[in-house]
Amino acid sequence: MTPLLNRLESDPPPPVSAHLKVGDAVELLITDLAFGGEGVGRVGELVVFVPEVIPGERVEAKITQRKKTFARGILAAVLDRSPYRTAPKCRYFGECGGCQYQHLEYEQQVLWKRKQVADLFQRVGGFDPGLIESVTPCPQPYHYRNRILVRSQWNKPAQTLDLGFVRGDCGLVADIEECAIAEPALNDAIRNWRAHPPPKGGLKTVLRIPPENWDVPEHSFFQNNYFLLPELVRVVRSRLQDSAVTALIDAYCGVGFFGIETADLMESFVGVELDAPAIQAARRNATRRGIQNGKFVAGDTDQLLPRLLEGQAADRTAVLLDPPRVGCRPPTLAVLRDVQPRQILYVSCHPATLARDLKILCEGGRFELRGVTPLDMFPQTQHVECVADVRRTG
Repeated sequence: MTPLLNRLESDPPPPVSAHLKVGDAVELLITDLAFGGEGVGRVGELVVFVPEVIPGERVEAKITQRKKTFARGILAAVLDRSPYRTAPKCRYFGECGGCQYQHLEYEQQVLWKRKQVADLFQRVGGFDPGLIESVTPCPQPYHYRNRILVRSQWNKPAQTLDLGFVRGDCGLVADIEECAIAEPALNDAIRNWRAHPPPKGGLKTVLRIPPENWDVPEHSFFQNNYFLLPELVRVVRSRLQDSAVTALIDAYCGVGFFGIETADLMESFVGVELDAPAIQAARRNATRRGIQNGKFVAGDTDQLLPRLLEGQAADRTAVLLDPPRVGCRPPTLAVLRDVQPRQILYVSCHPATLARDLKILCEGGRFELRGVTPLDMFPQTQHVECVADVRRTG
């Protein structure tokens, strides 16, 4: 299957409506799927974003927001249905805000995510879209998530305590009893949490299935999908082996996952993490596995990375970056451009900030992007994990 792109180019655009306003109903031909999950239609030159639609569909939408160059709407009716539309498996889809693609067959989700990543890399970073590989699908598109954040909120009009997730259309909490993308054990935990609710609204609760044989503090980061995690490790190991580096700096290392999983490929490695409990857990995780060729340092990557790079031979060193969604801060990118290690592996769940940071690294030809491997660690949602392989030039 391929996305419905070819036949759309010949279809005439909808009529121009300069007077389109909030509350109006409008008929749209959906021609694209933007990063974030919204379908793209046009009224003349005005772009209209609508969720829960599929490219190729003709729909009726109700305008909810109007700006000078774009508008947003909600789906009112599907007039011409895509053959790739499917029934969502969650009764809360479209309300809780956690998923964007349950209405779209999974094979199509993967194809569109690849296009979205390629478009972002071309638009934000100026990179060749051909550098983006096909997205690796998840073997379990539902019931894969091992960690969720649930909230309590007092519903004053109903005089009830709502327990669930923040809605996609406002800041209120959608009261839920189960989650279709959470592992079954987490749904048991949701029911237990509801049976013994928090004492008041405004509280957050983390429900998590801890990874086997890994020490992970309650608020420390670990990948949320155990089913595709082995493939993520395989990609990282393969890229490191291809560059033939012998030393690794694992920045934003969390509980030491990547450093530990690649320790056998390295003469030495060091992990850096601001979260002190995570660093303590990383040391325990390494000791449990008998790993003695690495160390873990608690501190800010921006501050520690220069000193750590000074202690390594740049032509034999790789730096693995796995920062938060906001990406790397300028000092880290600056020191990498200055020292020029042989390889930078950048792992990110936010392709836009990834493309932005890679553009900075590659400016002036100091580095080149060898390829990007996307992995669908977050089926049914807008998110996609990417591993970018950047090499020093010359």
